[in-house]
Amino acid sequence: MHFSTGAYTRAQTYLKRDGLVENNPACKYLLAHCHVKQANFDQALVVLGDKNPVYLIAAPGSARQKLRHVDGRATNGASKKLAHRSDRVDRSEDREREDINNIRFEAAMCYLRGVCYAKQNAFDRAKECYKDAVRIDVQCFEAFDQLMKNSLMTPDEEWSFLASLDFDTITVSSDSPSASQEAAQFTKMLYTTRLSKYSHPKELATATETLSTHYNLSANPDILLSRAESLFTTCRFRDALALTTTILQTSPDNLAPLPIHLACLHELNEKNALFLLSHSLAQSHPDSPVAWLAVGVYYLTINRIAEARRFFSKSSMMDPHFGPAWIGFAHTFAAEGEHDQAISAYSTAARLFSGSHLPSLFLGMQNLQLHNIALAHEYLGAAYAMCRTDPLLLNELATVFYHEDHLDESIRLFAHALELAASLGAEPAATVATRTNLGHALRRAGRFEEALAQFEDVLRSTANKDPAVCTAKGLVLLEMGEAWLAVVALHEALAGAPQDPIATELLGKALEVLEGVSVMGEEEEEEFERRLEGSRVEVMRRQAGRQRRAQRRRYVSDGAGVGHGEGGGRMGRGEESMLVDSEEEEEEEE
Repeated sequence: MHFSTGAYTRAQTYLKRDGLVENNPACKYLLAHCHVKQANFDQALVVLGDKNPVYLIAAPGSARQKLRHVDGRATNGASKKLAHRSDRVDRSEDREREDINNIRFEAAMCYLRGVCYAKQNAFDRAKECYKDAVRIDVQCFEAFDQLMKNSLMTPDEEWSFLASLDFDTITVSSDSPSASQEAAQFTKMLYTTRLSKYSHPKELATATETLSTHYNLSANPDILLSRAESLFTTCRFRDALALTTTILQTSPDNLAPLPIHLACLHELNEKNALFLLSHSLAQSHPDSPVAWLAVGVYYLTINRIAEARRFFSKSSMMDPHFGPAWIGFAHTFAAEGEHDQAISAYSTAARLFSGSHLPSLFLGMQNLQLHNIALAHEYLGAAYAMCRTDPLLLNELATVFYHEDHLDESIRLFAHALELAASLGAEPAATVATRTNLGHALRRAGRFEEALAQFEDVLRSTANKDPAVCTAKGLVLLEMGEAWLAVVALHEALAGAPQDPIATELLGKALEVLEGVSVMGEEEEEEFERRLEGSRVEVMRRQAGRQRRAQRRRYVSDGAGVGHGEGGGRMGRGEESMLVDSEEEEEEEE
């Protein structure tokens, strides 16, 4: 009761009586939890100890069945190996003799050790404590959530860790074995949806679909968030935004989808929505780091970098382990070209989130902009070792190979990035840069027709023609000897960027090539001259006809003026009208 009301000191006083902590794991856990709530992490570790009860770790079901049949009799040559195996048998037996509630409290204490080590920036030890907590009690979701939320493992490590968990230890109140088996399968699928979305997309889709249809969880916020994360990794920002908006509408106090929601709004340049959301969060959740993250994202979107940096910094100080705040803080330096400060901030993010490839990717991009090709290659290689299925990472790594003149490898990676993006269902606009880079690599490799095809695909996929792409197309056409087509492409480039020096220089070279070059062939020129001469004769004939008709009108006018009396006058006017009418008829016939 005292703990639930926040009276941690009074709760500690009661727990220290009569040796409760030494004899009861529940009391020991509660005392350590009181220290954690008071930010006394060193004292909490004194209570908890520094060793995890690994003898309680349950092996996967199939492995446990094999271990039970180990024969203790062995020859001397195999004594060491069987001793290790028999020790593992003893661990399983110890677990079976242990009370299930004590096992859960031991797992919870492993989780608290991880929290304490994380607060002390000992992230490797924290990760091991979290992993042991989940291995001891597979239902210790808090520890699993810390592993996933803080990206403490690479995507491959996450899937290996999931495979090592023994979900068969999950039991339900019913005595039916099928009910326990279904509960184990249900828990495994829920855990699967929390894993990295950069690997095993088919398994993720299967788990999400099964939970949505078989268990009727299609509207569950966690399932919707998992789908939104998958869409975000494939650059389908508008679809991801629709899902996160649905989550926030049904549960406004659920802050988990906000980082993805804010990132989608930034990518789609939704300034008004960001303004309203950031003000709402600052008023309703002023103690949450995600509220000030939203304010920082808004200022970053409207290009007020100094204000964005201040609020990203505030968010990171409120929670030093909040990854999006550190990434946003580093982005503000990168946006202003402050590469050294950006590298420092990205390095901090890489240290905090060792399992995520994004900080290493951003470090590689910054060094690439500084033309530190060797360092860029090293960082991007480290990111590639963590994640091999990110199209953006493949694009940056291929760019490094391009600058190192390894054109074949560069072309292969660019093409692989496009294939991967297509398989993930990415929007065409997200692959424009990669396709343009592939065109440049093909151009440098002398494969001009393939390069021209890539540039034309880029121009067709964008509403506004990029002057740089038009310039590249003109260069390729010039290399192919198509000077006239190159002139057309370069004129399109200069229409969008009139002061572009490269397009101006290439246009001058193309026009130099066309000096003395006939526009048409010899036969076409003869046909053109013949038609031109015929047109000239026709024009002269019409001019002569007009002169004759003009002379005739003057003659008739003079004759009408000689007549006397009303009759003569009327006759003259009637003849003039008739001549004018006949002249109009001749012009209509012509």
